[in-house]
Amino acid sequence: MNYYKVFLLVFFLCCSSVKMKAQNITVNAAITPEELIKNILINSSCINIGTVTASGNPANTGQSYAQFTSAANNFPFSGGIVLSTSPSKNAAGPYIQANSKGSTNHNWQGDADLNKALNNTKSAQATVLEFDFVALTNSISFNYIFASNEYQTYYPCQYSDGFAFLIKEAGTTDEYTNLAVLPNTTIPVSSTTVHTKIDPVTINGQTFNGCDPINENFFNGYNTVASPINYAGQTVVMNAHAAVVANKTYHLKLVIADDETGEFNSAVFIEAGSFLSTISFGEDRTTANNNPACFGENITLDTKLDNTYTFKWFKIDASNNFVQIPSEANPTYDVKSTGTYKVEATLSGTDCVTTGQIKIEYAPEILSTNTSLLQCDDDTDGITVFNLTKVDNIVKNNVAENLNKGYYESLADAQIKTNPIVTPENYTNKVADQIVFARIENQYNCYKIAEVKLQVSTSAIPDQNPIATCDGDNNQDGFYQFDLSSEVTPQISTGLPAGLVFNYYLNSADALNDTNELPNIFKNSIAFSQTIYAKATNGADCFDITPITLVINTFDPPNFEDESLHLCKGDDITLTVAAGFSNYLWSTGSTDNLITVNSAGDYSVVVTDVNGCEKTKKFKVTLSEPAFITETVVKDFSGVDNSVLIKYTGNGNYEFSLDGTVFQDDPLFTNVRPGTYTAIARDKNGCGLSNSLITYVIDYPRFFTPNADGYNDLWLITNIAQLPNYKIYIFDRYGKFLKEMNQNSDGWNGLFNGQQLPADDYWFTLEFVDGKIVKGHFSLKR
Repeated sequence: MNYYKVFLLVFFLCCSSVKMKAQNITVNAAITPEELIKNILINSSCINIGTVTASGNPANTGQSYAQFTSAANNFPFSGGIVLSTSPSKNAAGPYIQANSKGSTNHNWQGDADLNKALNNTKSAQATVLEFDFVALTNSISFNYIFASNEYQTYYPCQYSDGFAFLIKEAGTTDEYTNLAVLPNTTIPVSSTTVHTKIDPVTINGQTFNGCDPINENFFNGYNTVASPINYAGQTVVMNAHAAVVANKTYHLKLVIADDETGEFNSAVFIEAGSFLSTISFGEDRTTANNNPACFGENITLDTKLDNTYTFKWFKIDASNNFVQIPSEANPTYDVKSTGTYKVEATLSGTDCVTTGQIKIEYAPEILSTNTSLLQCDDDTDGITVFNLTKVDNIVKNNVAENLNKGYYESLADAQIKTNPIVTPENYTNKVADQIVFARIENQYNCYKIAEVKLQVSTSAIPDQNPIATCDGDNNQDGFYQFDLSSEVTPQISTGLPAGLVFNYYLNSADALNDTNELPNIFKNSIAFSQTIYAKATNGADCFDITPITLVINTFDPPNFEDESLHLCKGDDITLTVAAGFSNYLWSTGSTDNLITVNSAGDYSVVVTDVNGCEKTKKFKVTLSEPAFITETVVKDFSGVDNSVLIKYTGNGNYEFSLDGTVFQDDPLFTNVRPGTYTAIARDKNGCGLSNSLITYVIDYPRFFTPNADGYNDLWLITNIAQLPNYKIYIFDRYGKFLKEMNQNSDGWNGLFNGQQLPADDYWFTLEFVDGKIVKGHFSLKR
């Protein structure tokens, strides 16, 4: 039983291997170039083939051009021609990445025509298949796929083998045209022009930059070991086509070559039987292709064939079947409705039948509106300046998707889109009631013409009285701002039709041209009086333009500065401004030019002149009263540092004195000599004197001279009798007690036990009964 299972497994794997191998393409390199073209590539009685030649691999390792067949579901062609930069047998799959580099044959040269077509400096290992042909219709086409081993790592960012399908009229020196290009471009198909995003890679320690995707939609993908061909990646099926002249001989050169390195080979696969002579009507006219027919347009399908052919025209019906159009047998057919159309042309006396097909859709109708544009005229001659762009949305019925493509003075110019009006926003009409023409286009370049009649307004705004305001800032220079919409518009619009819009300008030319519109909050640029221009519009139409004089009245009465006043407690004060103004309004509600107040506070008066301009004056009334001295703080026994500080209460601005004559702002007096003083404060605002307070400043003498000359014979402290009871103790420098005195003593005469003491420094201690102690020393001089 186990042996049987093993046998089945081996059999299955063998079958699977055979099946996988059968999915690869098969290459036949023994077929001749003529057979490749006449029997494989071309299957049409409408093409006559001339001489066929080929060149390729010069080594005896197999031709580089061959027939291929395929049964693979994942390869789009069942058969055809393969042209390769290596022996064609190498094109058969599967793809083996390890063997993808290939080898270089230095005896196998490139192709000069290919180099020129691709703007290459050099190529190598070129394979060429070329022939003459005559098509019996106006177009040829065939299908192909480009595959390359350069579709790996970072190579598509830098390297690509090249190939081209080169065509020109036979026997001429004309330049070749390359048909192997991306649709609707002249860009050659290659691994550098068709690839996905390539990430940076590091190989053997060296980093290579990646690159962004390019034409990625034409890349079919990377191959694996399951691929039927032996190439790393490939394009989608591409189509090469060319317009030709029927019955003219052309030369077609199919060529592929490696880049000059000769490594990493490539191939082009051309589908069998796809080389056809067809009738081309050009690209489908559809919205998907962004080129539908325009609404109402007559599309003529032209086969460009003569009456040696017979023609049948068809259109797809609702069941998606082609139905012949009755009575249509001409080389041309006029299409007037959406549909897919086909023609069959049979060359008389032959079996050559060629076809052409095209799908045509019609864009929606472009809606437009003829309109008029009403402009004002500054000199009544019927010639003025119009801003045509004001009707941009009107003429195209406000359809945002449609575009205004200019205004024209004639219908013919508008139709052929020539000589547009260069500055439509500033256009001067040539005659009264002139008509200009607006060209409106949709996204498909279809157009429609709308008429715009240029008319001059006959409406008029009555003459306006000046509009005045007051110079409302502190600098009465005749410059101030106007709110035009609230201060000017209400006056102008009175009696005019509802719905008018007003804009303002410095001059009539700006108003006419809608340039340099003034802001709504406008500050005059000419002092005291300035004329501006108001323009009334009704939609895009001008109603009228009128001048408006703006007047700025100033009001700057003399001696009107704010004041600060003082009110003595218990009194009242009169606040007053000049007489002669039109109106007065005090903050108390009074309307006189003066008021009397008896309390402190902030007061103001607004005065108005004959123009209604206002000016405000402010009064700050501050309460003031005599001070009340509560005490004096005396610093004595300090010599030159003796001081007196007057302490007080009260609301006022005070100055202070110790003698009633000399006053100072500071209540602190310094360098005060010993003596008796009367402290007093005076209100600077005239509200009177404070109470007075007797103050004593005491100090001791720093020396005495007991020599009986009548001067300084005794050491004593003056004015001390005014202080509390005290005792004074005198000591010599050694601390020996010498003398005791009190308030009843006359002083010390320098004697101790009846003996005169020598000249020296002596110390004292002064003790008051309240506990205060003062110590110091003095000198006895003889």
